[in-house]
Amino acid sequence: MNETPQKPAAATKAAAQKAVATKATAKKATTKKTAAAAEKAAPEKAAAKKTATAKKTATKTAPAKKTATKTAAKATAKAAAGKTPAKKAPARKPESRVAMVRRARRINRELAELYPYAHPELDFTNSFELLVATVLSAQTTDLRVNQTTPRLFAVCPTPEDMAAMDPERLEELIRPTGFFRAKAKSLLGLSAALRDRFGGEVPGRLEDLVTLPGVGRKTANVVLGNAFGVPGITVDTHFGRLARRFGWTTAEDAEKVEADVAEIFPKSEWTMLSHRVVFHGRRVCHSRKPACGACPIAPLCPAYGEGETDPEKARKLLKYELGGQPGQRLKPPADYPGQPAPPMASQVAAP
Repeated sequence: MNETPQKPAAATKAAAQKAVATKATAKKATTKKTAAAAEKAAPEKAAAKKTATAKKTATKTAPAKKTATKTAAKATAKAAAGKTPAKKAPARKPESRVAMVRRARRINRELAELYPYAHPELDFTNSFELLVATVLSAQTTDLRVNQTTPRLFAVCPTPEDMAAMDPERLEELIRPTGFFRAKAKSLLGLSAALRDRFGGEVPGRLEDLVTLPGVGRKTANVVLGNAFGVPGITVDTHFGRLARRFGWTTAEDAEKVEADVAEIFPKSEWTMLSHRVVFHGRRVCHSRKPACGACPIAPLCPAYGEGETDPEKARKLLKYELGGQPGQRLKPPADYPGQPAPPMASQVAAP
């Protein structure tokens, strides 16, 4: 009686064990099949990944390659044209205001030693001649003015004479200086103003001079400093360029340059400082090709390297007396070490 119920239990247990075994076998087979499939797909996936990476790299490299090719082509073109990239001025440490002022004043002392004979480069014998010559010097050289004014002053030596001139006759006399119509208009206007408002005399005050036609602060300071002994800073293109190169100002406006430089130097130095800086700008520190390699104040200049630094090549860029050539004045001061400028070839005695 006890053995009869044990047979179904044993059979059930055996069936359960068999089901578990079957399930394990199926699972093992599935796992093996999945592994095989994964193994088979691995090379394809790796190949796809490699292809995508290569494509991405090619896309990323293309612009760089294109840029490199373009740069190389540009460099080749420059080399073919005989051009080389300009050298940059060496970087300098930030400079304090005190250090800049000390350096600026040292530059002034060095320029005083280099140009002890610095002077206004316009020929004149009185304040009226200097005023007229300075007006004529706009957008031309002092040499051209000096070659033109002897004949002009022979015809009209006073404001009264010039104010009475026929405009066409005056234009013809000053034609070599360029912009002769506008300049003739200014000369006739300022001469009439001197005759009518100042008794035929050139005034010795800035506020009066700038009321004259064609006379601005630059012209007024030239006249005041060299005809009346009143200190003034003359900001022409040379002075403005060097003031910026020396780090005295960053301004482009002439009046702002004048104000900035006036804060650096004592008033007593203003007139001679102007002559020295202009002399240096005309002879050494040129606009396009500064002769850096032949410049005595190069160690003090933040812009060193903008021009030619080779000493031999730089010396060939020097002008006027430093280059062994005539100066700009037909009648230079006695201490001028260079040669006087020649008169205009076509110049003849005035009738």
